Amino acid sequence: MSTYNYDLFVIGGGSGGVRAARIAAQHGARVALAEEYRYGGTCVIRGCVPKKLFVYASRFNDDFEDSAGFGWSVTRPVFDWSKLVSMKNQEITRLENIYHRVLKKAGVESFNSRAVLVDAHTVLLTNNGRSITADKILIATGGTTNKDSNLPGIEHVICSNEAFDLKNLPKRIIVVGGGYIAVEFAGIFAGLGSETTLVCRGNKILRGFDDDISQILTDAYQKRGIRIINNNILTSVEKTKHGVRSTISSGEILEADQIMLAIGRSPNTNNLGLKKAGVELGSKGEIKVNSQSQTNIHNIYAVGDVTNRLNLTPVAIREGHLFADNVFGYLPSSFDYETIPTAVFSTPEIGTVGMPEHIARKTFTNIDVYKSCFRPMKATISGREEHMLMKLLVNTSDQRIIGCHIVGDASSEIVQMAAISIQMGAKKIDFDNTMALHPSASEELVTMREKL
Repeated sequence: MSTYNYDLFVIGGGSGGVRAARIAAQHGARVALAEEYRYGGTCVIRGCVPKKLFVYASRFNDDFEDSAGFGWSVTRPVFDWSKLVSMKNQEITRLENIYHRVLKKAGVESFNSRAVLVDAHTVLLTNNGRSITADKILIATGGTTNKDSNLPGIEHVICSNEAFDLKNLPKRIIVVGGGYIAVEFAGIFAGLGSETTLVCRGNKILRGFDDDISQILTDAYQKRGIRIINNNILTSVEKTKHGVRSTISSGEILEADQIMLAIGRSPNTNNLGLKKAGVELGSKGEIKVNSQSQTNIHNIYAVGDVTNRLNLTPVAIREGHLFADNVFGYLPSSFDYETIPTAVFSTPEIGTVGMPEHIARKTFTNIDVYKSCFRPMKATISGREEHMLMKLLVNTSDQRIIGCHIVGDASSEIVQMAAISIQMGAKKIDFDNTMALHPSASEELVTMREKL
């Protein structure tokens, strides 16, 4: 008989923690989980899910405009921000309830409380002071938004968390950052009618992505009226009678109704008792783990964004699942971090899997590049000035496809399917021998023959 209250205690009720708890319980473990805020984590409550709902809303403006080219007469549409926020809240509440039901059905005991480590086998529930012991502890507390505490006037800016619940749609907004979140929110606000400025510290947006992706999105955003200011940061912010005013490093003064920071996220490890338990952290505050998600303390594990490996929801879910299988199901397994598909829900949308060109050229002696940039069929009649990009990277020596990059409608859906082929080691000849589906944008992936 175990001397511990539980076989596993999970700290964090996001996607990774909930999956780990459920699978461990299905393997017969006695499992408990604590979440201090809302179940579902960043993705469901204040990340991927509400963001994509907002993206859908922002794209209807294009649809109304495009319909005229196809014979429709549409009266001037009116957008209601408060209704969008209300419907978003209903949906995330529905999803959160599903998380509760999943845990209950699996036999996991849930605690609505912050939990901190007392030692390697003990956690403290801060809402009632109860101490709980467990044989294994899993930390899945995710990440948190970055704020520049040294920025004068930082109290006058918002982050993505607050952006989902603004009382009013800002007429003018400044989005600061150049990554996923900044780019996506710039597209959302611009699509909903806000005058949008994107301030990026680097010399281009989406640094780290394939250069063609960055360039085509920059061109598309500028055509949509989004002002992009590169090589700049905010140096000060002040409240004004009509909104906020910011000075950027070039000396230019920008005025808006809201300023939103999207300058990255950090592992959520503060005040969890990790030091007391002896858990080793990395330079960015991340929990250091091995390939089995195990920390330097043999019975303490961590998955998801708190480890700062690859911060994507499906990755956290897979890590949580594999942790439970490995530790409680005795099913040793791992997965490949190199061929993980991802999307940027900008408008136009981006889907990518594998290496960008600049990384591929450093990794392989020679690569073949196939690229097609064209006007999608829908745009020819609608009159919209929009182009789609399809790009394949191939290792010359064995003709294996090492990268697939797409910009345009439904690119995330296309790349998910391409990822299967790339994960299986598909070669260029396999794509060449695949019959094209016509008329479709994705047929370009199997009809490109000329190398650049």
